[in-house]
Amino acid sequence: MTEPYVKGVATAGPATPATRRGPVVAALMLGMGLAAIDGTIVSTAVPQIVGDLGGLAVFSWLFSGYLLAVTVTLPVYGKLSDTFGRKPVLIAGVVLFLIGSLLCAAAWNMASLIAFRVVQGLGGGALQGTIQTIAADLYPLKERPKIQAKLSSVWAASSVAGPAAGGLLAGYADWRWIFLINLPVGLVALWLIVRHLVEPERATARRPRARVRIDWAGALAVFATGALLLTALVQGGVAWPWLSAPSLGLMAGAAVLGAVTVFVERRAAEPIIPGWVWRRRTISAVNLALGALGLLMVAPTVFLPTYAQSVLGLGPIAAGFVLSVMTLSWPISAAFSNRVYGRIGFRLTAVVGISLALLLLLAFPFLPFPGEPWQPALIMLLLGAALGLFQLPLIVGVQSTVPYEERGTTTASVLFCRQVGQSVGAALFGAVANGVLAARLGGGDLDTLARALDAPGSLTAGTMDGLRRAVDAAVDYVFVGAAGAAALALLVLLTLAPRRFPVLKEAAGDDA
Repeated sequence: MTEPYVKGVATAGPATPATRRGPVVAALMLGMGLAAIDGTIVSTAVPQIVGDLGGLAVFSWLFSGYLLAVTVTLPVYGKLSDTFGRKPVLIAGVVLFLIGSLLCAAAWNMASLIAFRVVQGLGGGALQGTIQTIAADLYPLKERPKIQAKLSSVWAASSVAGPAAGGLLAGYADWRWIFLINLPVGLVALWLIVRHLVEPERATARRPRARVRIDWAGALAVFATGALLLTALVQGGVAWPWLSAPSLGLMAGAAVLGAVTVFVERRAAEPIIPGWVWRRRTISAVNLALGALGLLMVAPTVFLPTYAQSVLGLGPIAAGFVLSVMTLSWPISAAFSNRVYGRIGFRLTAVVGISLALLLLLAFPFLPFPGEPWQPALIMLLLGAALGLFQLPLIVGVQSTVPYEERGTTTASVLFCRQVGQSVGAALFGAVANGVLAARLGGGDLDTLARALDAPGSLTAGTMDGLRRAVDAAVDYVFVGAAGAAALALLVLLTLAPRRFPVLKEAAGDDA
């Protein structure tokens, strides 16, 4: 087996033999589908779950708990995959995810279901980060857009299909089947991984017999800091006011633990988040740029469905279609991005993509009121194509600048920043939308307004028009904010990212 270092020269690392790629790719796609669909499948089954278990006041933690667990474990699993290999980490993640799914199906009250969703999220964190890393291990640089496009397609399709699948299972079977259907899919993925995934030897020319050390203190510090920060962002303005004691206390606690994390990590022999993640210009630039991507993605994914139903008067299925066209163009654009960055480079391709996205986000507020459904759908179609040019070259590019034994940590740091960006975006843009609504209507939020607009017969024509215009204005401001996030990503790429990414030589085994 080829080693990650060939004759003392740093390389991008070896790949799984080509004859085994097919089953491994199938396993990765199944695992990615599990992680993606479980982020959304519960949403349409909430009435049935609450009716059975109770706990209406805390049901939002079914989503928040899963998100928190996935996000805060990404850096930990990234480091573990670099230390022990991808295969054992991915196997552990699938097993933990399936155990969490089985426990969720057996939940007896809302508290137990929330706790078991956290267990699911602990496995989901391993799935997301490790699958992306293995995808980079499997293929040489010129072929990576193919596998990334496949994974993007699976993620998009699963995310869009999740609510529909959850509603069907809850309505025609039982909500517990939402979690039980994970078992056969996950077991097939697990069998394919165990049987077909082959990894290189862990030894390298640089450290042939280095003793493995696990930074458990750093892992705990990262987990605790992330949990407090994301809890404050997810629950602030929802469960309690932003300037209340819980919000301020969580923010202060996250700041203190963040300082403790830096102190611990600077002294660890093998830190969970090494300092080089931020000292290297390429990695730090990609982290910040994709953090901004997570921020701007809140506008279409969270607020566009409300806009489509409240302003355009569409039903849930039609509203979902307006958003889903973005998931059609994104993977297609990503699949062909290698032809662009092969000519002009990773950074310039990403600059072109985010510049187009910036223009499209700024175009949204200029749509007529109330407008036609094809107008926002066209913007989403073009936005997906633009973001495919932006995201994939950055991920492929940054993975190609590090050797095999640093790729897991690098990939996890990128995904972690994107997840944190999404949490910040949900909190920030939620506050913006509610502020606009309060200014125009004297109070209320998007959920309240959506319920009012769902029963138009109880409102006068003038009141309905005023509500629709208020939602239209709120979503317009959100898209302007998303354009600001795109501008931030563009600024990062132009000022911080190097003109040419320092791509490492491919290992001899990668050309197989």
